[in-house]
Amino acid sequence: MSYDLMVFEPHSAPRERVSFMGWYQQQTKWGEEHSYDDPKVASPALQLWFQEMIQFFPPMNGPLASDLDTPEVTDHCIGRDVIYSAFAWSVASGAYAKMRELAIKHNVGFFDVSESEGEILFPNTPSNPGAKERWWKFW
Repeated sequence: MSYDLMVFEPHSAPRERVSFMGWYQQQTKWGEEHSYDDPKVASPALQLWFQEMIQFFPPMNGPLASDLDTPEVTDHCIGRDVIYSAFAWSVASGAYAKMRELAIKHNVGFFDVSESEGEILFPNTPSNPGAKERWWKFW
């Protein structure tokens, strides 16, 4: 069992929790017709996030796979609008902090998959102009 987190394109995901969870279930059926280990399939914002994230949590698979044997090596599953990362539990707190920090930096959404009512974080986007804060949280 792994500690799982996800970043996503905020314009693609519903902002209401129940609808979001349905969208999440659809995304994690992995039905897109491409390899899920190549960052080139992801949106530009997710690619930028990935390039920075792998400096701390290198990929287990794909064209940028690491040959290191450390707990930081992570299984990143890459779709067009999501990157789902499965971490070793021994690095869970550091993975959560870094993934969330970089999601905010790169203006992508963040979802704490491993918690039953995990945090869903959206940036304030043009489709959400009334937000009083930079980020919306759904718990």
